[in-house]
Amino acid sequence: MKICLVGSSGGHLAHLYALKPFWEQHERFFVTFDKEDARSLLKGEKVYPCHYPTNRNIKNLIKNTFLARKILKEEKPDLIISSGAAVAVPFFYLGKLKKAKLVYIEVFDRIDKGTITGKLVYPICDKFFVQWEEQKKVYKKAINLGPIF
Repeated sequence: MKICLVGSSGGHLAHLYALKPFWEQHERFFVTFDKEDARSLLKGEKVYPCHYPTNRNIKNLIKNTFLARKILKEEKPDLIISSGAAVAVPFFYLGKLKKAKLVYIEVFDRIDKGTITGKLVYPICDKFFVQWEEQKKVYKKAINLGPIF
């Protein structure tokens, strides 16, 4: 199985990295911002840099959509996992067209309301995880994973 782990650097990437016991046994690649924290954390991993800032930035959304098209065509992942933020959206929608399984993990710091990215990808996810039972009020079909940290 080949896994694409896509997310912003910082806390979103930290969430994905916390899943290492799962993804380390599979072929994988990351898509994240080319920032020092990401370079340090992912040293030795296959990483594709994406365009940022992404939140409410239409220009970079378009650029990342073309980037997602290119990367997904080349890599052909079986599974795409993200915990946000906006860079996940084009990867999820294009990945769905390419029959990849989609797993989203809503961030830990949103207890009673969802993120924009979570709301955008929720309808197409194969599995949607939350980390608080209260988040299931926003995402009715979500699975409460509990805190991953």
